[in-house]
Amino acid sequence: MPSDSRVSVIDSTESADASRMSIASVRILRMALGTALSMLFSQIVNWPMSFIAPVLTMFILSLPLPVLKLDAGIKFVLVFTVAIYAGLVFLPFMLNQRVVGILLLGLALYHSFYYTARGGSQVVGVFATVGLALVTSVGTVSINAVLALLGGLSTGAVFGVLFVWVAHAILPDSMARSEPVQAPRVQAKVQKPDLAVARRSAWRSMLIVMPVILWFLLSSASASYAAFMIKVASMGQQAGVDQSRQAGKSLLISTVIGGMGAIVAWQALSIWPSLLLYVLLIGLAGLIMGPKIFAGAGMHPAGATWSYGYLTMIVVLAPAVLDGQTGASADAAFWSRLQMFIWATIYGTGAVFVFDALWRRKPAPEPELDK
Repeated sequence: MPSDSRVSVIDSTESADASRMSIASVRILRMALGTALSMLFSQIVNWPMSFIAPVLTMFILSLPLPVLKLDAGIKFVLVFTVAIYAGLVFLPFMLNQRVVGILLLGLALYHSFYYTARGGSQVVGVFATVGLALVTSVGTVSINAVLALLGGLSTGAVFGVLFVWVAHAILPDSMARSEPVQAPRVQAKVQKPDLAVARRSAWRSMLIVMPVILWFLLSSASASYAAFMIKVASMGQQAGVDQSRQAGKSLLISTVIGGMGAIVAWQALSIWPSLLLYVLLIGLAGLIMGPKIFAGAGMHPAGATWSYGYLTMIVVLAPAVLDGQTGASADAAFWSRLQMFIWATIYGTGAVFVFDALWRRKPAPEPELDK
């Protein structure tokens, strides 16, 4: 009978939908696959600062967002490129009027943290901070080095976004099963942090990043510390986004997660130094950390901590692998870089606790409820 055929079609559709993965599982697989493919490509082409591409791919795919539209992707690359090239404006001041240059750099960094604290893109905020810090510190040592650095960062942005699209093409959201529609509930209005909270977050981030940048400016080897600066900049943005008293703990945990993952991967690569194993380890780390990043239709409560942990693993591991390709003492550089990350995290954690003790956050007002 027609009614029976309709029932059978509905039942088969429901069973097929039930056999699909959840949206969180799709996002976990997509993040792991996209990051691994981006790492594979960056290692094969091997341009300066090539590990920036998988870092960007991972950062974007670790957010529960739909696929970037073409215009949004182009806009992101342009904003990213403008942000990092803006650091060139400060070089004349850094070379001729150091105090004025440092004050202007501090003002620019403050606004990059303030932008994120007010709800702006974390990805743009992190790499705007990285660009400002690296260009000014490296540019005071060698203009040729800073031009190569800018070219590598720009190329990494292009291919990082490209592999986000590749990952979405292979594992689109349509592969996930449709979630059941829940009854409407009373929800709090989503509001941007007010000006006072955003300013406080920006100052807290400044306390973490600015002293390290000042040390960079006094160091003649600042060009070799690019990966370290990425970690410090991400710590500043992480402390700005997480406005709770647990921010210091989150900084410490994310470094422990990333450091342990990097050590395990480095020891495995020392046994079998293979590009295939390297890419598989990056993908495996994404699969292991993914369930702590995504949960349900959104982020896991500890998602930010684990995503920054994944970023830390890549930033520690990737430069060491590149050092091995150039014949440098990769093992010594790996442990030295990891030690620097640990000290930076200890400082950042302490800075957050001191800041929170001296500048206590006012209790937030109760959110308005939709009726």
